[in-house]
Amino acid sequence: MDVARVRADFPIFERTFAGRPLAYLDSAATSQKPTAVLESERRFYAETNANVHRGVYALSIEATEAYEAARARVARFLHASDPAEVVFVRGTTEALNLAAESLGRARLERGDRVVTTVMEHHSNIVPWQMLRDAAGIGLDFVDIDDAGRLRLSDYDRYLGPRAKVVTVSHASNVLGTVNPVREIADRAHAAGALLVVDAAQSAPHRPIDVQALGADLLAFSGHKVLGPMGIGVLWGRKELLESLPPVAGGGEMIREVHQDRVSYREPPARFEAGTPNVAGAVALSTALDYVERLGWEEIASHERRLWEYSDRKASELLGDRIRIFGPGTAKDRQGLQSFSIRGAHPHDVASLLDSEGVAVRAGHHCCQPLMERLGVPALSRSSPYIYNNEADIDRLYDGLERIARLFAS
Repeated sequence: MDVARVRADFPIFERTFAGRPLAYLDSAATSQKPTAVLESERRFYAETNANVHRGVYALSIEATEAYEAARARVARFLHASDPAEVVFVRGTTEALNLAAESLGRARLERGDRVVTTVMEHHSNIVPWQMLRDAAGIGLDFVDIDDAGRLRLSDYDRYLGPRAKVVTVSHASNVLGTVNPVREIADRAHAAGALLVVDAAQSAPHRPIDVQALGADLLAFSGHKVLGPMGIGVLWGRKELLESLPPVAGGGEMIREVHQDRVSYREPPARFEAGTPNVAGAVALSTALDYVERLGWEEIASHERRLWEYSDRKASELLGDRIRIFGPGTAKDRQGLQSFSIRGAHPHDVASLLDSEGVAVRAGHHCCQPLMERLGVPALSRSSPYIYNNEADIDRLYDGLERIARLFAS
């Protein structure tokens, strides 16, 4: 990958921090945006702005066509069988809340169980806990082994007759683990349970094929895959979406409203109450074009090289002063690294790196159950992407080596 050419597409890298070029290593939190995406959103507001589905005038028709074209583009990205399976939401968090609430109303009864995992982001834990507290649903957590991989044998214990939903992240935002979603789907379906997939961390890095994964519902966020904030997707099998009730009421999602009754439109409109983020959907479509133009194999090869380079730098410069969490090989994992430096709190690590223009994330990464399982209060995390190179990794590990010496003294 020609990283210099890619980097030139991202205006934020014209900025400097601490007098140095930005080494942005926090793409697992949010990716930076190329000019094409920024311009796509600007152009919608400048040239096409109108509310969708409501007007018979030309501008509204243009806006509606752009919005529905974005839906079709996302459907192709996911290998969905029908654009009507794509529901636009604000992001993965809203998508998973929608899934939990709607499934809770339609498919779950007191005493039924949901199976999640200890490595999930809070977005894929808290909605199910809220359902547990409100409706008496049981919640089970699949554990991980010492390498940071799911203990698949736990599913044998939890997938009993009352298990109705299994939910899992395609890839961990802390450990980098890529989970065997198809195998989990087969186990869930054999037990009569539905599979809900959190693809927030995988969508920017690998092709997503909802048919091959065996998912029933799947969520991802636009802002992690070069798109704008405030736009995301809940994909669902058409027949499943048609059986689920809406969770938000208002304009656009209704067929008829009377004082004594209401009827709802077919999906996806049923789940898109109110004015949608049309500009965000259009810009997300542009972002998906950009990513797929680079090519998934090229992205994977680039990220694998950076991960292997990072792993080598950690060993050479820090040795046992650094502990890296998650699977120890580049196979079947994302390119991020979550780590601790002996004697240094992750927040101190991130602050000191920031003073040198290196941006990493520190904290519990919205994964407190996983932090408890790992026996740590917090971790630092480096998550490079398509616009990073070996020079960024050098700056990271040169900074970490100085930090390790500082706290050792």
